[in-house]
Amino acid sequence: MNNERILAIYIATSLDGYIAREDDTLDWLFKVEGEGDNGYSNFYETVDTILIGKRTYDWVMEHENGDFPYKNKECYVFSRTSHEDTEFVKFISGNVVDFTNKLKREEGKRIWLVGGGELIHSFLKEKLVDELIMTVAPVSIGKGIPLFKELDFDLELSLKGMKQFNQFAELHYEVKK
Repeated sequence: MNNERILAIYIATSLDGYIAREDDTLDWLFKVEGEGDNGYSNFYETVDTILIGKRTYDWVMEHENGDFPYKNKECYVFSRTSHEDTEFVKFISGNVVDFTNKLKREEGKRIWLVGGGELIHSFLKEKLVDELIMTVAPVSIGKGIPLFKELDFDLELSLKGMKQFNQFAELHYEVKK
């Protein structure tokens, strides 16, 4: 029996598969009428560890005016260069696979891979992801940062559930390994 913690991608995407515009904006996402927080609070309660790429971390910090939104969680930021840890964040520049596998073996709740696109791609390729929870907005933006880069591997999923939050559709998949 596998007792590892679950690593989940929980992310919003346009109908045509983009997580942001080319300039990192999410204007298209906020135009869609949702319901409450579209399930975010319920998901967030199942998480005690956050993984995030440096570029996405910088975007979050800029858009939250420096107020880190995940203060009550253990948070790791992956970066190709070394950085000084902060009060809320530890920076990781070593082997992502070894670090993540060690983390998955520790006691705890679900691990949330926030993004961005490059990190998501490498985690999927290395088969580190257990669940993919996509909230699909009924908007096509034509180009931007794709949720799935061109894959040089197969990604097989099994549908676990679906929910509707007004105009959003949440698709919950388990990654077949």
